[in-house]
Amino acid sequence: MELEFLGTGAGMPSKERNTSSLAMKLYEERGTIWLFDCGEAAQHQILHTAIKPRKIEKVFITHLHGDHIFGLPGLLSSRSFLGGEEQTPLTLYGPSGLKEWVQFTLELTKTHLNYPIQYVDVKEGVIFEDDQFIVTAKELEHVIPCYGYRIEQKPLPGELYIEKAMKLGVPKGPLLGKLKNGEDVELDDGTIVYSKEVTGPPKKGFVITVLGDTRYCKQSIELSQNADIVIHEATFDHATSHLAKDYGHSTNVEAAKVAKEANAKHLILNHISARFLPHETGKLIKEAKTIFPNIFVANDFSAFQWKNGKLNELHP
Repeated sequence: MELEFLGTGAGMPSKERNTSSLAMKLYEERGTIWLFDCGEAAQHQILHTAIKPRKIEKVFITHLHGDHIFGLPGLLSSRSFLGGEEQTPLTLYGPSGLKEWVQFTLELTKTHLNYPIQYVDVKEGVIFEDDQFIVTAKELEHVIPCYGYRIEQKPLPGELYIEKAMKLGVPKGPLLGKLKNGEDVELDDGTIVYSKEVTGPPKKGFVITVLGDTRYCKQSIELSQNADIVIHEATFDHATSHLAKDYGHSTNVEAAKVAKEANAKHLILNHISARFLPHETGKLIKEAKTIFPNIFVANDFSAFQWKNGKLNELHP
């Protein structure tokens, strides 16, 4: 799994930061991309990456402020021009009103899409589940309804002990794959080889928490409980904490408190105000590290990889 930040600014674009959008690349897991928020010019940012819009399977919108949704109609429209049989079905998740806004915008502009969109009106609780993932939403504390998302990968098959399986008579080929996936198999002579006999214990999947705009609140901590990565807004710093509360936002220190109290492993600060110049991001990290040690600040096009239980920064 990889995370690539397409926009990391707050409120409006600046020379250094576009408005909010994050791509979760699930190529190895399911061959698709999940997008979190779609601020203005998100599709322009995508042009500078290897992301293929036709591979976007789901878009999760945290709330209906413009810096989180104004790029959505353009992206949906451009995705139609790509065509092809490989177009991935698309589902949009978001607060009440998202479907009406998207459909009205497309209708008013006479925009025709050559693919269907499924809409999910987000409420607290489980909003998606299949055999690989479960996504849970909670309403945060912002000035309009705003949600955070907890993405949990279900346990992965344990290690297959190939030599042990072959000693039991399992030939090379698809039967080994079935055993790894937890299926028992029957050999040509009628012998049953049980998966549990030739595989290790299931491996823990990753947990990623993506939080929308929010004040420091218990819901953020609940969504972030024992998460491998927490992505938390840090619109303000400790010196401007009074502004954070007034405008329904958080500081870098409050984000660190959430990560610490949730027993998370890593924290990525996002949604950075334009008041902080590039050379000041080090100060944001240093201040937050007094509370929580494992911190990164996301910049536009920052990329991170989660592999084998470790977070690697691919591009700062």
